[in-house]
Amino acid sequence: MKGFELITVGHVRSFFQYCHREKLSSRTNARRLAALRSFFAFLVSDGILNVNPLLNVDPPKVGNSLPKPLSLSEVDSLLVRPQESAPYKFRNYTMLYLLYATGMRASELVGLKVSGCSMTGCYVRIIGKGNKERLVPFSETTRDVIQEYLVRVRPAFLKKQSSVFMFLSNRGKEMTRTRFWQIARDAALMAGIKKPVSPHMLRHSFATHLLVNGADLRSVQMMLGHSDISTTQVYTKVDSARLKSIHERFHPRG
Repeated sequence: MKGFELITVGHVRSFFQYCHREKLSSRTNARRLAALRSFFAFLVSDGILNVNPLLNVDPPKVGNSLPKPLSLSEVDSLLVRPQESAPYKFRNYTMLYLLYATGMRASELVGLKVSGCSMTGCYVRIIGKGNKERLVPFSETTRDVIQEYLVRVRPAFLKKQSSVFMFLSNRGKEMTRTRFWQIARDAALMAGIKKPVSPHMLRHSFATHLLVNGADLRSVQMMLGHSDISTTQVYTKVDSARLKSIHERFHPRG
């Protein structure tokens, strides 16, 4: 392995200048720099190099991209009760309804167990990142949707088997995260929503709509399961951006 000792900081900076000219994102360049740092750290630890030439190279600044929530009218279009009697239609509807009602992650939704929903207390017990547990309340209307799904629809997926999971595939197995992303995308297309919709967008919408209507940041943080409140604060920027847009549109000197 010869030639690595010839690489200098100048070579590295030239490489990232090339990446910039190719209009690669800051996140992509940050990942590339992290990979190169690890590689050259290995070369140093293995005695091939004496110095890591990337030690003094600063990573590109990666800004927080603002979430793109659905509007209230788009949510209404997405969460229209299906008229068809096919069980999968109501299952999909219930999943989307519960996701928007609680703001849980897609992985948390597909991993949700029947025992995690309290019909009497109207709350869902979620096991989130780091195996941390949180309780998120939901409305009586949401409870009625879940109850109907459990009594009328879920048995059709069990196929005389048993499962601890709330939402099941057509084969009676635990729903996968990938399949649910497809469900969300297809439901948005059927609702006439032009922009691409993902489960995470419903989570963004849950948080943004709560804050717009007066919820405090700490409560939203707890419901989302964020360990750091700065992660939740990005939603206040979304609301500020919306207000700025309204001001520019309607103020006579906007």
